[in-house]
Order: sequence, then structure tokens, then C-alpha cells
Amino acid sequence: MGSIASPRRDARRNHERLLVEAKRLFAERGIGAPLDELATRAAVGAGTVYRHFPTRDALIRELYDDGVDELRAFTAEIRTAETGWRAIELWLERLSEWLIERPYLPAVMRRVAELDPEHRPGTELQDAADAIVERAQAEGSLRPDVTVVDLSVLVDMLGSLGQYGGAYLPFWRRQLAVILDGLRARPDVSQLPGAALDFGEFHDMSHQKRPAD
Repeated sequence: MGSIASPRRDARRNHERLLVEAKRLFAERGIGAPLDELATRAAVGAGTVYRHFPTRDALIRELYDDGVDELRAFTAEIRTAETGWRAIELWLERLSEWLIERPYLPAVMRRVAELDPEHRPGTELQDAADAIVERAQAEGSLRPDVTVVDLSVLVDMLGSLGQYGGAYLPFWRRQLAVILDGLRARPDVSQLPGAALDFGEFHDMSHQKRPAD
């Protein structure tokens, strides 16, 4: 029994180590980074990498699904916030920091959309996000014309600061504070211009392949 369990434990450890190192490698060098370097960083042979991830796209798909699982956990935490406004703060803070620390995620999202356009697990979070916004607006803390898509775009904007690397991590909360101040409901607030984008349209737009440079 022990001889069977041990290889399985080793395989699980290798799999987890590969995912951790893939996140670090892709954060530094993008999702096109050599998988041989991944093997070196994880201290395994190249054959081990390909046993766990037969193709680069298999690895990218697992990183995508891992990200969705993290989003589900964030959403569960945010929904239990003591006030609607605190939920908005947590939304902007947790998700922006998550993106800043994982600058490879937009490329992962676009690649998975190319591989499987029907795979759209992120849309399952829309109802929870709508409930968070409605709660904050009902208590009068969030301006009434802000939508889920507005907040999602703001997260993307803050998350893009990850392009500057880890050196910017001590400073991004300054921009977060500016954004949160602009989201607060006030008697003198001016109406936001234009119509809000539909959530499904935004989801597809954020996963769309960018033109080549």
C-alpha cells in the first residue's frame, strides 16, 4: 500500500510544484516562456513536465481553471463583508492585487477563449457580483449609476499595474484609494456618461485576442 501511495504523493507534489513555478515563470516571461526552463525551476526532468502537461495549452488551461477557483473563493469572502461598501472595497482590493501579482492572466484568458470559446466559467459569478453592487447601492454607499462591468474594468485597470513588476506593489493602493473615492455616493456626484456595457459582452471582450504588435 505504501509503495503505491508514495508515487502518487510524489506525482501530486510535482504537479503542484510545476503549477507554482509556471505562475512565476509566466509572470516574468509571459506564457510563451520555454517549458524546459519550467522543468529546471521545478527541479524535475522535461519528461515530468510533459507527463503532467502534454502540451503548453494543457498547462494554460489548468492555470485558467485555477484562476477561476480563486475567483470563486474571493467572491465567497466578499459576499460575507460586514457592509455593502466593505464588499466593494474588498472587490477592488482583492481582485486588483490578484491580477497585479499574476500579469500572465490576461494572456491565459485570451488563449483559453481561442481554444474553447464555449468555456466561460467566469460568467457564473455575475449573479454574485450583481448582488454585491445592489447591496452597496441599497445602503446608499455606492453611487447608483455604477455597474458590475464598471467595477470589472476598474479591476482590470488596477491589475494592469502588474506590468511594472513587483517593484510597484508598495504603491498601487494609492490608485485604489483614488478609485474608491470616486465610487462613493454623494449628493453632488455627476451622472456617468454613456450607457453601461452588458456583462456578457465585457466578458467576451476581455477574453478576445489582441492584435499583434
